[in-house]
Amino acid sequence: QVQLVESGGGLVQPGGSLRLSCTASGSIFDSAFEIYTKTWYRQAPGKQREMVARMSDHNGGLTNYVDSVKGRFTISSDPAKNMVFLQMNNVKPEDTGVYYCSMLIKVPGRASVDYWGQGTQVTVSS
Repeated sequence: QVQLVESGGGLVQPGGSLRLSCTASGSIFDSAFEIYTKTWYRQAPGKQREMVARMSDHNGGLTNYVDSVKGRFTISSDPAKNMVFLQMNNVKPEDTGVYYCSMLIKVPGRASVDYWGQGTQVTVSS
């Protein structure tokens, strides 16, 4: 009942910029709901998955970033469109990986559920 689709990935040179977007859709949004958090994760080849950036819509839009991307990446959202973005500036080769978006969504009367997108590949290389 919820589908998350990422876009914007691709090949970018070191020092360049990339903007990822994620759109959530589905019948769940036809009724009452609340998105608690919107998060970007990534998994580099041979590495563990890590949280890159998170926004807490339930707490006034507070954000959190992994130390390695602070000052370079910015998470933002468009609540009216159920979208979340990741602006990636001054990218480095170590930023390469598959990027996933997720949203923790609460529907009245049911437990909150963490939904995931299929991922989009980001490759930083010259």
